[in-house]
Amino acid sequence: MKITSFRLALALLTATAVPFAAAQDVYPNKPVRFVNNFPAGGPSDLLARSVAAVLQETLKQPFVVENKAGVAGNIGAAEVARAPADGHTVLFGIDTTFTVNPHLYGNMPFKRGELKPLVVMASSGLLVGVNPATGIKTLAGMVEAGKNRGLNFSSAGSGSPGHLAIEVIKEATQAKLTHVPYRGNTPAVTAVLAGEVDGGVLATPGMLPHVQTGKITALAVTSRQRSRLAPELPTVAEAGLKSLEQEVLYIVMVPAATPDAVAQTLQKGIVDALKRPDVQARMANLDLFFEGLTGAQASQRLDALYNRYGPIVKATGMKVE
Repeated sequence: MKITSFRLALALLTATAVPFAAAQDVYPNKPVRFVNNFPAGGPSDLLARSVAAVLQETLKQPFVVENKAGVAGNIGAAEVARAPADGHTVLFGIDTTFTVNPHLYGNMPFKRGELKPLVVMASSGLLVGVNPATGIKTLAGMVEAGKNRGLNFSSAGSGSPGHLAIEVIKEATQAKLTHVPYRGNTPAVTAVLAGEVDGGVLATPGMLPHVQTGKITALAVTSRQRSRLAPELPTVAEAGLKSLEQEVLYIVMVPAATPDAVAQTLQKGIVDALKRPDVQARMANLDLFFEGLTGAQASQRLDALYNRYGPIVKATGMKVE
């Protein structure tokens, strides 16, 4: 009787353990955190929220976006690098955290190898714009004014894509541009509007409404292709200064030890979400171009930028403030 009871208990335990183990192997098996390492309301944040809404439907778990901004993205990236490598903590951000910051910060809070790229989702250029009071009408005119009298240019912060763009312009043209960092794209645009600075190299969606009302004079976009929001604007290459070409990449990273099966599930879900018409429309409104790079292609794209920006940071003496 005792042996029979023992066998029955063992059978019940085995029967319940197998489904439990199987459930543990399913991804995701709990809410997923999308850590955006920049302030809420920016393009990377809005893209993260669009993707999260789709994955919540398709993968049947909550996907929550949390903003962990600070130190040009280093704070949020470090948090994800320290998180368990199980696919439930994911970084949504931009490339400069990995392509510029390691050259710029003497003591990084994480190593590049601690995170691996999952998807290069999209790319965008920046808009070069000036206050109309400067009298500058073209990119060539801006370079000439910079050489003759010097100009002050705002960015969204030290180490931001706009900061890098300003240093690229200085290095390529010898124009005298003084970098003035602000805490985000919106105050940097406001500084151009108020005449606190002569101009800025900033995200196109934030500049464009003021271009359309004549309060900012747009000179060019830094991307390889023209902006969909302002197709009349030339690219820097079309304006005769291809060396000023610069794009921001919107990327997804996970801890390096994340299992391949988990990474592939998440990767496929994100790429499929980006291809949906409603998400494509959101991207177009943000002036983002779909990339969809994964695996070796994503790593190679980021490595190429890392190798390009290192000498620029060194040559210009670019500093964080």
